[in-house]
Amino acid sequence: MSAIIVFAILLFLSLGFAFLNGFHDAANAVATIIASRALSPRAALLIAAVANFVAPFLFGVAVAKTVGSEIVEPSSVTITVVLAALASASLWNIVTWWYGIPSSSSHALAGGLIGGAIIFGGLDVLKLDGLIKVALALFISPILGFVAGWITLRVILLLARGATPKINRTFNQLQLVTATALSLSHGTNDAQKAIGIIALGMVTLGLSDEFIIPSWSILASAAAMGLGTAMGGWRIIHTLGGKFYRIRPIHSFSSQLTSAAVILGFSVLGGPVSTTHVVSSSIVGVGAAQRKSQVRWTNLSDIGVAWLVTIPVTVVLAAAFYVALRPIFGP
Repeated sequence: MSAIIVFAILLFLSLGFAFLNGFHDAANAVATIIASRALSPRAALLIAAVANFVAPFLFGVAVAKTVGSEIVEPSSVTITVVLAALASASLWNIVTWWYGIPSSSSHALAGGLIGGAIIFGGLDVLKLDGLIKVALALFISPILGFVAGWITLRVILLLARGATPKINRTFNQLQLVTATALSLSHGTNDAQKAIGIIALGMVTLGLSDEFIIPSWSILASAAAMGLGTAMGGWRIIHTLGGKFYRIRPIHSFSSQLTSAAVILGFSVLGGPVSTTHVVSSSIVGVGAAQRKSQVRWTNLSDIGVAWLVTIPVTVVLAAAFYVALRPIFGP
């Protein structure tokens, strides 16, 4: 099979992953603004889709370089490894969307790359420094989201002491800014994962001598993610928007502000984070800051389980996909 045909298959799967990422993670940007009734669902998704498309052009491609060149050595893996990683991550996204579980596309792709690389070349193919960087970003960011969400709401409550209920109008108006910022941060971090995989695939197929980010891949990945976001993953929107507690404008504004700051900070540093878990933890942190008893803590169990099992599951799935794809695409 020619390199061009294989690359076309890789491109299709990469853009499909970006689409699923946007579709699966649309809830991150719009769930709270819909729940607080600051915007209609259609208007909220439109803003999120446009921001997701624009974001990769504004804040660089540091995350793409991390995903594509710092988890595995590009010259030491094959296209079959890359295809297996994409297939496992995409399948996991579909399964978790179907059951309305806010899982991490970042965890899924990292697990897929690790699983495919290990079954191909063993542990030596993995890059320890990159794995540590990814692990720190994925596991610290939700904790930071919770703590920052708690602090943010406490500060806002202090500043808004004595305010009348009319202040809800102000919070609703401010949500247009914070929801846009959150969508920009999401697009900055998540769209780059598909971009990084495309660049990695070009190296493994010999279409590029070094790991570089083509401009057209940024445009294509951003467009795929924007389209996926516009269609929206309503099952997960319902989970984030109403299963933790009754979200009011102040909660929505605070959680969006917190999530955007955390995700954008990690994106600039090149850390691929789970926007799903950062947003979820921020929402819970904000709710706990006002009254711990109002948070339905038992509803966190599905998210917690997904956080723990996504990487192990996708490691195994990628290994299985590698075995299945090897007869077709070679080692």
